[in-house]
Amino acid sequence: MFGSDNNDAFGRLLGSAPAIESVIRTAQIAAATDVHVLIEGETGTGKELMARAIQQSSTRADRPFIIINCAALPAELVESLLFGHEKGAFTGATECKDGYIQKAHGGTLFLDEIGELPLALQAKLLRFVENGECQRLGSHQSEIIDARIIAATHRNLPDMVKQGSFRQDLFYRLCVVDIRMPPLRERTRDIPMLATFFLNDTAKRNKQPPASFSSGALKRFRHYHWPGNVRELKNVCEHVSALMPGEIIHTEQLPGEIRHSAGTGHTGFTLPEEGIDMESLEIDLLQQALAYTGGNKSRAAKLLGLSRDAFLYRLKKHGLS
Repeated sequence: MFGSDNNDAFGRLLGSAPAIESVIRTAQIAAATDVHVLIEGETGTGKELMARAIQQSSTRADRPFIIINCAALPAELVESLLFGHEKGAFTGATECKDGYIQKAHGGTLFLDEIGELPLALQAKLLRFVENGECQRLGSHQSEIIDARIIAATHRNLPDMVKQGSFRQDLFYRLCVVDIRMPPLRERTRDIPMLATFFLNDTAKRNKQPPASFSSGALKRFRHYHWPGNVRELKNVCEHVSALMPGEIIHTEQLPGEIRHSAGTGHTGFTLPEEGIDMESLEIDLLQQALAYTGGNKSRAAKLLGLSRDAFLYRLKKHGLS
């Protein structure tokens, strides 16, 4: 399980689901190198948190970590902000000024939402990625900048390459190590752990007793699609923690979109083409139910729709009793 040691750079990437454990192992290997990294994932999956963890575990940990949101750069200033400019390069340029790339010298440059970078500037960025050359706006000379690049995107860059809106050569240069952050719906077993962490963290910051979720509320969480992923879960936890400190949060107190998310017949599970290991799945469900209920076997049985005797039988069958 990751996240048990907050002194570790990866300590805040909580989770024990295979999807997140695999990603973290890849990131730890990448952190020990100096290669460029591309982090892909939906909004709210923790791409910046992952980038910080890689940087803090690298040999550049004590050097600058410069964050650039490519989607937020004004179109008319993006080149100047990235590469810097000379005095007189444009109206209002009264002095020579470093760009984000120069500021990252010796450290790490985090290019968030790299898919939003204008195509015209991608060639100039490619030159920097390939050989470290950075040319200020208004200058005829290049300077060599030593910076590792970690890029992130919520877009499908291979599709953008096919459409001609993202350079193929830049994509391959950035994607030396490719890390895909899994959406929360692919790691629902981590929801109780994450929710508890966010509730306790919010309570600590607000100097209030921590709230907790009922088993019914957690069950509803597992049916919800979580379009905002971990960020959305965090916001929900902060909301209920601030309004109901120290209370047990029940289903009827959840936001409407979550409260009404559970269907009556469809569980949201799709059988994969390769099939499943039924025994392993049953063991996993038994362990999750016990974890959700703090070891209370009667409540765990109810959570799985089993009688207590049937639940105890399954525990014994799998050597879990």
